[in-house]
Amino acid sequence: MSPIPDDIIEQVRDSADLVTLLGEHVELRRTGSDYRGPCPFHGGKHRNFAVIPKKQMFYCFVCHEAGDIFSFYMKKLGMDYPTAVREVAAKVGITIPERRTGGPDPREPFFSAVDAAADWYARRLREADDAKAARSYLEGRSFGVEKLGPLGLGFAPKGAAFQGAMEQLGVATEVMLEAGLLLRRADGSLGPRFWNRLLFPIHDLRGRVVGFGGRVLGEGEPKYLNSPDTPIFHKGTLLYNLHAGKHAIRRAERAVVVEGYFDVLRLVDVGVEEVVAPLGTALTPDQAQLVKRYTKNVVLLYDNDAAGLRASFRAGDVLLQAGLRVTVATLPAGQDPDSLALKGGPDAVGTVLDDALDVFERKLQLLDRKGWLGSLAGRRRALDRLLPTLRSAADPVTRDLYVMRCAEALGISRESVAQETERGPRPGAAPRRATPAGAPAEPRPGRRRGSRSEHELLRVMVHEPAWRARIAEGLAGVELKPGPERELLEILSQVEAEVAGGELLDQVEGEARGLLVQLLAEEWGQLNVDAIVNGALGKLESRALVEQLRAIERQITVASEDEKMELAREKESLSRRIARLDPGHWNVITRRRSGSAR
Repeated sequence: MSPIPDDIIEQVRDSADLVTLLGEHVELRRTGSDYRGPCPFHGGKHRNFAVIPKKQMFYCFVCHEAGDIFSFYMKKLGMDYPTAVREVAAKVGITIPERRTGGPDPREPFFSAVDAAADWYARRLREADDAKAARSYLEGRSFGVEKLGPLGLGFAPKGAAFQGAMEQLGVATEVMLEAGLLLRRADGSLGPRFWNRLLFPIHDLRGRVVGFGGRVLGEGEPKYLNSPDTPIFHKGTLLYNLHAGKHAIRRAERAVVVEGYFDVLRLVDVGVEEVVAPLGTALTPDQAQLVKRYTKNVVLLYDNDAAGLRASFRAGDVLLQAGLRVTVATLPAGQDPDSLALKGGPDAVGTVLDDALDVFERKLQLLDRKGWLGSLAGRRRALDRLLPTLRSAADPVTRDLYVMRCAEALGISRESVAQETERGPRPGAAPRRATPAGAPAEPRPGRRRGSRSEHELLRVMVHEPAWRARIAEGLAGVELKPGPERELLEILSQVEAEVAGGELLDQVEGEARGLLVQLLAEEWGQLNVDAIVNGALGKLESRALVEQLRAIERQITVASEDEKMELAREKESLSRRIARLDPGHWNVITRRRSGSAR
């Protein structure tokens, strides 16, 4: 039997009338927006079996069987997945094209293993004595047992119970290792990857569980732990709740993007179903393209603190690069999406979402509140902060509107803004030029590419965690260059001192992970940390001032005579500040490395 294309599967699922098809097997009666009937799986006589059309799913509140239309045919009629899809397709009048195939999907054992694990974890959360703390934690967040079933949440206990249960089900050890369910310890023994954690199942677009996000209960780090990359799970290419929310996204003609699992669950609980979240990391271009399949409009609903705003604007730039229209919703002070929905319900959430501002307008608003638009120097700095978003706008109309709005807000010509925008590379679209003959060679793979100062700060943050907050404070007003150094600095700035650098390896990806591995391997001794930190921050400050100086020199060419005088004064002031910092003698290197002071 040939494989069925994903787009055909989605077409079949979207065309299936869940109530009609399940009504052939269950006597259903309408109850509000849902339908209820006796469960066909455990043979009950009471109406504990719910069919929820708007979520395209069914759920039994007694035996906890759940799934979509294909799951029903598989569980009730004993079909495999392709047969179930073909059976539903025949009923809704869709023809599935046949094509030659090279054999069964080699990933099927991993799908089966993770699905079995999800069922075991969910049952453990509902029934086991050792999950009482997990149930109490959820109840404390107003997620009672009645709400837990359809969510599929689970609990991973301590000990070897999980591994033993999977082995009894016939799941091979090698499959569990490769699927990220087990890990090999330093002594060579095997153990469960997740223990003493509340688990959030993560699904692919077909609704299959492919991995987990785990929140630690009680003390322990990291607070959140994801499944590692496996043959079926790549966290940068998936979004939490997209499998369930994609239909609502199409209906609402927008996607609401939040940061956390609980934010998603709470918004869904109050009726905002068009919500998704990245999997504990910054939004990726692949995730932006996923959203683009279902809508062109995205509302970012992140926390309103400094870290949340930075994450909002980074995500906004990624979404703009994908050609999407992006707005930013502003939460009331001290609230996150979870608390807003819990306290204010759907009306409060709706008001915040309806008041969302375009991401570029939101940036301008914040810069104006800082007072940057009231002075010439401030407007130059503001333009530098706005340029990444200007360059990210892939849609030509959006980019043109941003350029005009920027010129209007900063009081400069549209041509100046356009020239500055075009001068730099568009994010994600700058090809590396060939090295001319006789030019210095490119850095070798693995060689550090960032500045010495960024590298020194990273060394301190990795080996001296108590300094992280101090360094993060010093970096608050510094615009760092894009790259793995900046990514790792941002990650470490948000991690508490109790978390060792090595514990973050599973939470860092790509070049930033390679850099973290390199830093962990570097020698560290009794160094003058205070001198290193102050020197590095001073160097970064001087670098930022030099960039401002160059920007002023560019601006002078397009300024009026009066503005040129003010620019000249600003240039002189910056030059004095740079001289005071004395960047030629910024760092203090200890004798530990070379045996003599530098």
